[in-house]
Amino acid sequence: MKKELPIIALDFEDAYEAMAFVKKFEYQQLNLKIGMELYYASGPQIIQDLTEMGHEIFLDLKLYDIPNTVERSMMALAKKGVSMINVHAIGGKHMMEAAMNGLVRGTRLGAKTPLLIAVTQLTSTTPEMLERDQLSRVGMQENILHLANLTQEAGLNGVVCSPLEAGLIKEHVGDNFLTVTPGIRLQQGNVRKDDQKRIATPFNAAELGSDYIVVGRPITRAENPVATYESILADWQAGRLKKNTEGKLG
Repeated sequence: MKKELPIIALDFEDAYEAMAFVKKFEYQQLNLKIGMELYYASGPQIIQDLTEMGHEIFLDLKLYDIPNTVERSMMALAKKGVSMINVHAIGGKHMMEAAMNGLVRGTRLGAKTPLLIAVTQLTSTTPEMLERDQLSRVGMQENILHLANLTQEAGLNGVVCSPLEAGLIKEHVGDNFLTVTPGIRLQQGNVRKDDQKRIATPFNAAELGSDYIVVGRPITRAENPVATYESILADWQAGRLKKNTEGKLG
């Protein structure tokens, strides 16, 4: 999955809508996210159709169950040809280790094992929700850093997090630990946040240390999705260039 390309979240009700959208981007190879809504509605056929078109898939199912169930589920999903898949870090170290084991065991001989990442806290979660709903005794930052460390200890490739936490996670866990960040909007001013609470522009996300950005509704609901995608792509690549240049100068 190419870091220089944003991941478009295909948050559609069925395969017909998703395929109609993707076909607008003729001759372009895309990073695409298939979430629960589309996967449950369309099944694994949508993955096969999109990968045959040359696109790379982030399968966003956020597995969270007992270790044995997650391991066996990962063995099955590893055969689908996706490039990235995820679990909930809150499932614990043992569950995440089982997920990685299942993914490796399920990957076909000669194929590349998909990247496995873990969700820390959803970008819709606020500090107030963390305290009230999860009875967390620590703040958002400490909670997320703990889950990121746990994810690394379990041998996973990285985490899903807000762009606002990406740099901090890299400081504590290391630059090679991937940060995949939703909550991306083109402008910070009068931007519509939807149900995302912790957001950033593509440029800011790159500056903050995001390795991949996930963008859904700002593209899929845009009047001109292709033009909007190209604007986000340009902003993201400009931010990556600035970040990489500063790193080399430093």
